[in-house]
Amino acid sequence: MTLQHAVTRRINEICSEHNITLGKLCTLSGSNPSTMCDIVNGVTKNPGIITIKRLCDAIDYTLAQFFDTEYFNSLEQEDI
Repeated sequence: MTLQHAVTRRINEICSEHNITLGKLCTLSGSNPSTMCDIVNGVTKNPGIITIKRLCDAIDYTLAQFFDTEYFNSLEQEDI
């Protein structure tokens, strides 16, 4: 799994866990819907930490909670 796929998976899990749509998460976080769609659809390969922090703030998660999953913990180093 790539970092991009892990971020996408986590965002989708968060929406599912909180029973909200991606659009609602954008509204709650003050994020641009097109930016979020680009992240989830793989257009944006490297989402900014500020965007992820905004998502976390909107749902009362810490960054540690966002990234504390088995698939983030097992990511291998990617070639840049």
